[in-house]
Amino acid sequence: MSKQTLGAECKICTRPFTVFRWQPGSGARFKKTEVCQTCAKSRNVCQTCLLDLQFGLPTQVRDTALGIKTKAPTSEINREFYAQNIEAAIENGIEGGQGANGAINFGKADPAGKEMLKKLARNDPYYNRNRPNVCPVYAKGACSRGDECPYRHEMPQENVRRLSKQNIKDASANGRSDSTARRLLSSAASSGLAPPADEAITSLYLTSVPASHNTSDALTAYLTPHLGSAAIRGIVPVPATSCAFVNFKTRADAEEVATKLAMLNIAPASAKQVKISLGEQEVGVQWGRSKKPKADAAKPVAVAAPASDAVAL
Repeated sequence: MSKQTLGAECKICTRPFTVFRWQPGSGARFKKTEVCQTCAKSRNVCQTCLLDLQFGLPTQVRDTALGIKTKAPTSEINREFYAQNIEAAIENGIEGGQGANGAINFGKADPAGKEMLKKLARNDPYYNRNRPNVCPVYAKGACSRGDECPYRHEMPQENVRRLSKQNIKDASANGRSDSTARRLLSSAASSGLAPPADEAITSLYLTSVPASHNTSDALTAYLTPHLGSAAIRGIVPVPATSCAFVNFKTRADAEEVATKLAMLNIAPASAKQVKISLGEQEVGVQWGRSKKPKADAAKPVAVAAPASDAVAL
C-alpha cells in the first residue's frame, strides 16, 4: 500500500486529502481512495467504491428508500464551512440529519424503507469488483501487449459503457444520475402498482389507514419524504371507512410517488396493490378508479304522430 499526503482533491468537497493506493490481490486492479474521510463519514459511504457502508448499495438507492435529501453546498465558498461543521459534528458524536451539521440521520428513517434495502443488499462477498478494468485498446482491436497487458482483454458490456460515462460526484456521492441505482430502483418498483391505462387518473387510494394518521396533515407529513419533484393537489381523508384519496397535480407526479411507494412494499408482489407501513399498521396503496361519465340529462325527443287509418271524406 502506498500513501500520498494531500495527493489529490476530494471528488465531493474538492479539498486535498491523503490518498491511499493498494492492490487487493495478485492480478487484481489497483484501488485508491476517491473522497476524503469527512465526506465519507457524512455520507456513510466507502472512500473507494462510494457504496453505503450499512447496505452496500448506491447512495441514490439508499436516499430514495429512506427519504434522505442531500443538502451539500455547490459553491466553493461554502464547502469549507460545510466540511468544518461536519467534522465538528462527528467529533462531538452527534447523530446527524442533513440539517445544520450536514450529517445523515438513519435512526428516524422509515422502517419499510430499511426492509426494502435489506432485500436489495448484497450479503455475499463480491470479488468481481477487484478484477482489472477492460482494456480500451483491445476493444478497438489494437492492443499488442498480449498476456503482459494488465487490463482484461474482453469486449465491454453495455453496463460497463454506462458506468464509464458517469461522474463520481453526481452518480455516487450526491446520489444522482446513477445507472446502477436506476436499475435497482426499477427492479424494486416493478413489484406492484402498474399504472392504469386511463391517463386521466391522477390519484392514489389508501385503505386500512389508522385513525391516528387519517388526517390531511398526518398523510402529508408521511408522503413528503417520498414526493421528490411531485406535487399534491389535495388529500381527502375518509375516517368513516378508514381510507383516503391522494390527488396529484399531474399524472407524472402520481406515477413518481407510486413508484417510490412500491419500493416500500412489505407484502407479496401484486400489480394492483402494495402494502406500506404507517403507524405500525399495514396500509394498502392502489391507483384510483376512472370517473364514470355523467349521464346526459333527458332531452325531449320528437316523436312522429302515428298515421291515422281514417280517410277524410
